[in-house]
Amino acid sequence: MQELILQYKDQAILWAARNGTNIIIALILLIVGHWLAKRFAHILQAAMQRKSMDLLLINFLKGVAYYATMAAVFIAVAAQVGIDTTSFLAILGSVGLAVGLAMKDNLSNFSSGVMLILFRPFTFGDFVQVAGVAGSVVTINLFHTELKSPDNQRIIIPNSLIMGQVITNVTGNDTRRIDMVFGIGYGDDIAKARQVIIDVLEADPGILKTPAYTVAVSELADSSVNFVVRPWSKTADYWDVRFRVTEAIKLALDANGISIPFPQRDVHVIGSAE
Repeated sequence: MQELILQYKDQAILWAARNGTNIIIALILLIVGHWLAKRFAHILQAAMQRKSMDLLLINFLKGVAYYATMAAVFIAVAAQVGIDTTSFLAILGSVGLAVGLAMKDNLSNFSSGVMLILFRPFTFGDFVQVAGVAGSVVTINLFHTELKSPDNQRIIIPNSLIMGQVITNVTGNDTRRIDMVFGIGYGDDIAKARQVIIDVLEADPGILKTPAYTVAVSELADSSVNFVVRPWSKTADYWDVRFRVTEAIKLALDANGISIPFPQRDVHVIGSAE
């Protein structure tokens, strides 16, 4: 056993003596390559920051640039010390294929995360409806996206589920239309009711003048004449305006003697007299 160890030791010393220059050059390549990779990543980061690109995209591309450069450096170092890089790349490709097949779900999430970062259907703070759930965007990672529900639940969704379904960005635009329906009785004055609703809309400071609101009779229902009321507001003011206008219209209709009917049913009991 000791003779075997001495034999390998002698072979290692002989190899080092023959390839000493190559080893020194390889070490220099590794040190310089590492510095260049970090430098290139920082230059790329600064360039993207000047373009005001998304922070998550900047960090992702910075990491890709660094590791891609380091991969090229390692291949150059391996070639310098006499390692057959052709075989090395073939083995690396086989390992990559095996790992890819074993982690296809994670790779699907990764590719979907890249798509989310590049195309940005939503960003931090947006309120979205994705994969059957709704919430405000907290983080967008390469493998999953985290939302916060209106009742403060933490929701983590794999990115592949998001990209595979419809994405609704509720707060993606600066303005939103508020869709409401109010019913009045068949015996009430339609023109008067319309004017009462219009007066409420005109008085509310949260309702935008452009686009113009809509107040129209939409349906002759079973027990009411229904108005559609569709004002516009800033997206940030949507719920405040909706709640305030709903209450104001109800109070204004009551004050003007206009009824808001509700479904009623007459029950007739037929029985024999005793």
